[in-house]
Amino acid sequence: MSELVTGEAVALELRPAKLPSRVLAVLLDLVVAVAAYVAVTIALVASTAALDEAAQMAVSIAAFLLLLVGGPIAVETLSHGRSLGKLACGLRVVRDDGGPIRFRHALVRGAVGVVEILMTFGVVACIASLVSARGRRLGDVFAGTLVVRERIPAGHTSFVPPPPPWLSGRFSGLDLSGVPDGLWLAVRQYLTRMQQLDPQVGWAMAERLAAEVAERTGAPAPHGVPPAAFLAAVVQERQAREARRAFGGAAAGAGPIGGAGVHPAGVPGGGGPGMPYGSVQASGPVYPVAPHSSAPSAAPANVPAPPPLRDADAERPATGFAPPA
Repeated sequence: MSELVTGEAVALELRPAKLPSRVLAVLLDLVVAVAAYVAVTIALVASTAALDEAAQMAVSIAAFLLLLVGGPIAVETLSHGRSLGKLACGLRVVRDDGGPIRFRHALVRGAVGVVEILMTFGVVACIASLVSARGRRLGDVFAGTLVVRERIPAGHTSFVPPPPPWLSGRFSGLDLSGVPDGLWLAVRQYLTRMQQLDPQVGWAMAERLAAEVAERTGAPAPHGVPPAAFLAAVVQERQAREARRAFGGAAAGAGPIGGAGVHPAGVPGGGGPGMPYGSVQASGPVYPVAPHSSAPSAAPANVPAPPPLRDADAERPATGFAPPA
């Protein structure tokens, strides 16, 4: 399995598409685009027969740009990276951090694709994909995108843990526009692999990433909140915004390719049995706390208190996240 690996040796399980499947997807897209172009050209020739040669040439060029250049850009933008050919081959265009592409990504890919696919019959694109370790053509390099396989076994996708229940939705007013895609990728990779890291190394990495995110957003992290929990809450907020932008809904659990949604919130309480040293539990995921410190048991003053236990909940074992002091 092909994986993307960061400098911290953390693997991101986005599977880059192979060259044969990409070529097949492009050929399917070209067949549809050329068929539409031929049909429109025939209609234009019949309707512009009374025009002079220069006007007919201008109309032909406009039809070419509209159908063979503007068409793929519009399709990729509206479908969030899935053209007809990619949909048939199980592929999708995503950002480097795994999120859905926007118009500017599709525009750059389409503009560069005119040169490396249409004008050179795909020779430049094939060479660039063979040379690139991720199989990216020049349009992907300039746009900051990657073509990945969507049809992969669900059991092999990386899991992005949800934040503690008492932090969910707390950063709805945070300005995330200044956080670059590379930093989002690093945060996501850390969250999916934090349990595999040495406790001290993982804590230092979480502090560094939390400080960078806080600097980019202009708002410091809440006092007393573990940096890993802060990162998980911010990533959840970003995923919720991406889902609302992409699908027009209020789904808070939608995430990038290879990620996971938010699990139902667990009952707040103490950590369960068998927890690793220097960690606290959050309804499944385990967030590291500062090395050589005990797990706190009370929420900070500026964090909303968790809801009280119901009678039905009191009979079940507590497996939730213990808010820090």
